[in-house]
Amino acid sequence: SISACEKGAQWQEALGLLQEMQYRLLVPDVVTYNASISACEKGLQWQQALQLLAEMQVCRLAPDVITYNATISACEKGLQWQHSLSLLEDMQCRRLAPDAITYNASISACEKGSQWQQALQLLAEMQGRGLVPDVITYNASISACEKGSQWQQALQLLTEMQDCGLVPNVITYSASISACEKSSQWQQALQLLAEMQGRGLVPNVITYNASISACEKGSQWQ
Repeated sequence: SISACEKGAQWQEALGLLQEMQYRLLVPDVVTYNASISACEKGLQWQQALQLLAEMQVCRLAPDVITYNATISACEKGLQWQHSLSLLEDMQCRRLAPDAITYNASISACEKGSQWQQALQLLAEMQGRGLVPDVITYNASISACEKGSQWQQALQLLTEMQDCGLVPNVITYSASISACEKSSQWQQALQLLAEMQGRGLVPNVITYNASISACEKGSQWQ
């Protein structure tokens, strides 16, 4: 039942069932808490997720990678990058090996918090562990560079992901173009716009807005 609530992002119902379980003197296990934390993550309730993580440790239940991934993701969605990084450190202290999902959520948390250096550090750490970044990883990293006005880093990542055989999508190009726009690199922005169209990708409003803004900053109205 809790798992069903988790899938439907019904976090209040999930917590209600968890309390009912405890009232009936049934002992929740790691799976129970994982489903409850995941429901909170989907319901954008990062504080509740942290509370459940603390509660399960009081109950002497050992959190696993799934527990931490859901909690880190909850903090990422709640714009709590410091909490996300703290949880990543905590799980490693417990000798739990972070996976690609862990790093994607942590990098995305840094991106949302405009922490581009932390995002790139995590990307390097991930690769150092032999984990393979995917399009989601690179999109979050490029977007972090965009927020930090690091257009050269963004383009370097765009090249790197293609060297790894990954195909950039509209999100990748929009973030890269936006990074160029913030640094008044209008020629680079238009080059990327042409490149994405050459790949058969359809630019969205964000892409065009960033491209037009780049031209405006470079006074290239024609």
